[in-house]
Amino acid sequence: MSSKPLDYENLNENVKKCQYAVRGELYLRASQLQKEGKKIIFTNVGNPHALGQKPLTFPRQVIALCQAPFLLDDPNVGLLFPADAIARAKHYLSLNSGGLGAYSDSRGIPGVRKEIADFIERRDGYPSDPELIFLTDGASKGIMQILHTIIRGPNDGVLVPVPQYPLYSATISLYGGSLVPYYLEEAADWGLDINDLRQSIGQAQQNGITVRAMVIINPGNPTGQCLSEANVKQILQFCYQENLVLLGDEVYQQNIYQDEHPFISARKVLMDMDPPISKELQLVSFHTVSKGYWGECGQRGGYFEMTNIPPKSVEEIYKVASISLSPNVPAQIFLGLMANPPKPGDISYDQFVRESKGILESLRRRAHIMTGGFNSCRNVLCNFTEGAMYSFPQIQLPRGAIDAAKKLGKAPDVFYCLKLLEATGISTVPGSGFGQKEGVFHLRTTILPAEEDMPSIMASFKKFNDDFMKQYE
Repeated sequence: MSSKPLDYENLNENVKKCQYAVRGELYLRASQLQKEGKKIIFTNVGNPHALGQKPLTFPRQVIALCQAPFLLDDPNVGLLFPADAIARAKHYLSLNSGGLGAYSDSRGIPGVRKEIADFIERRDGYPSDPELIFLTDGASKGIMQILHTIIRGPNDGVLVPVPQYPLYSATISLYGGSLVPYYLEEAADWGLDINDLRQSIGQAQQNGITVRAMVIINPGNPTGQCLSEANVKQILQFCYQENLVLLGDEVYQQNIYQDEHPFISARKVLMDMDPPISKELQLVSFHTVSKGYWGECGQRGGYFEMTNIPPKSVEEIYKVASISLSPNVPAQIFLGLMANPPKPGDISYDQFVRESKGILESLRRRAHIMTGGFNSCRNVLCNFTEGAMYSFPQIQLPRGAIDAAKKLGKAPDVFYCLKLLEATGISTVPGSGFGQKEGVFHLRTTILPAEEDMPSIMASFKKFNDDFMKQYE
């Protein structure tokens, strides 16, 4: 029988090249162990609600009413829902003919895009145009859409920080482009050196690659650092000099656990600069409801905003967005609520602030518990998690462990993480899934397990690590 189009040997080679470590070998093994009855702590992915974070009350009340609008006609609706949630649900239902069950504009509901534009203006101090904001099924879909638009073939390169979130390596591979790495400096709290950027782009050019875009992840994933204003300004100047579009992955902008390095958007820094750079540098910024104190990963709500992108290019991006007809509408409502939460004086304001602050303050404490726990372990070094949701400790593996991994045909950090999983049930992601310097090994774990469980989790890790080091040293 002749081979068929979906037989493995006939698949698109770019699909086969894709690797996504967050749901890779470790995750599959953890899922298998869970089926066998072992308790697994899934810290491999930033999925707050799966690890016990409670949803915020107000947005869920609004969504409940939008999903079941007949409740609004019930005379007792005011007994179950506060008046401001009822009013907001009516507002969103009025914005999309047919409610949540109908398609919206391919860019998203205009009224929601206006709320996001107002949020951006409050954040940055500069007006934002709703027509240049596209709502997407999570920030990932927006990032993929823009990369698809930029990458024309294998000679087109994208500068990506290493360690990087594997969405970028997988998507660039899928679309047939070339990832051009620039290395963050672990000894400098994962800082970025412009000279390293110049070396990366020079090496790419020698290999016949035209670098067309640069990615920044701020706050960092998996590294957790927050870029300073001066660093962002340097990056913008570099992109302008090299004629690159800057992709600003800012999905963790609400996840800040220290006061020394506050989040500042690439757009604000750009707008603060003088022409011609402020009027010419092309920037696409991304945000989502999956992170922050919302943690609504399953809702798949995200957006991107374009700055200094020509109108004809915006039309082409709209055309591609139209192929999917519409981003999912409930997620668009979540985005509107994130951009325009309850205000002082609203019935739900005090509860919303109490819930939000409680989550963020707990995350801050967990960041300290986890960083301190890792640094108390033998042969483990960990920079403080300034932002985002992750710790990325360096594991200084002894030669015996490296040799044992080699005999099994596994990367040393994969070997370590598998042993950790089997011994403790803690499911992490090896640093090799994000990229790291040769001979240096890491793992990534979220800081999301419940705060009351964190001391026992870190004690379990410490015991495993001490035993592992004794065994292989």
